[in-house]
Amino acid sequence: MDELINMISEYIQTEQVLSIIRAILIVIGGFIVARLISSLLVRATRSSLDRHRLLILQRGSYYAILALFLIAGLMELGFDLGILLGTAGIVTVALAFASQTSMSNLISGIFLIAENPFEVGDLIQLGSTVGEVLEIDLLSVKLRKFDNTFVRLPNELLIKSEFWTLTKFPIRRLDLQISVAYKEDINQVRDILLAVADGNPLSLEEPRPQFIFQGFGESALDIQFSVWVLRENYLTLKTEIQAEIKEAFDEAEIDIPFPQRTLTLGKLNDPLPVQVATADPSGENM
Repeated sequence: MDELINMISEYIQTEQVLSIIRAILIVIGGFIVARLISSLLVRATRSSLDRHRLLILQRGSYYAILALFLIAGLMELGFDLGILLGTAGIVTVALAFASQTSMSNLISGIFLIAENPFEVGDLIQLGSTVGEVLEIDLLSVKLRKFDNTFVRLPNELLIKSEFWTLTKFPIRRLDLQISVAYKEDINQVRDILLAVADGNPLSLEEPRPQFIFQGFGESALDIQFSVWVLRENYLTLKTEIQAEIKEAFDEAEIDIPFPQRTLTLGKLNDPLPVQVATADPSGENM
């Protein structure tokens, strides 16, 4: 037993084992130092950077410092740094060819971060998809839709497509498309709409509401009525003001028409022939 203990003691004291122990301690220390420094960087820049840039700074600094400690640990084990760099370059090229889509998303993510078209917490719309930005990574953007479902948008899609940032500015314009019958007084309609906007506390006084007569439709006079609202009150005003316009039109007996079609068969003045089927007592049609 004493001989076995002596053998183990001698083996532990060999340079190779000591190098392994030092390498493990270096890596463990790297985890601690990387977490500490990344946290300090976030605290120092919290007032000058937005949330998604803070997240990228935290992750980037953490993995960069950890990579340095991992390299130091490998060098402690006797690995040649030049060989490591050469191997890393070959692996990087191979991965780039094998994952071109990921590389495209990575490059697109860098452009998104530099351009900063939206931030975490903003509402964006891409096609029919509307949601709150939860996270902006180098490969994708994560959204939470209004029905509390999760959506992942690849960065390449955002770079190549047209999208809207709905909460970029403090106020938004609500455009209402309204139609009234040809018989209505357009000036009266304008006065009613402006009065409705003035009576709603969510509608901003500046900029002023806009009444735009768009033209003569197939069966109605087409109007665009635009009001400005704080972005957080947009949906509330959209619901309230449309109901208020309907009530005001009903009180003033303003007609909101529906599309109508006139069907003509044969000669213009000839009546349309109509046949009515009747049934005899036996149940057969006459």
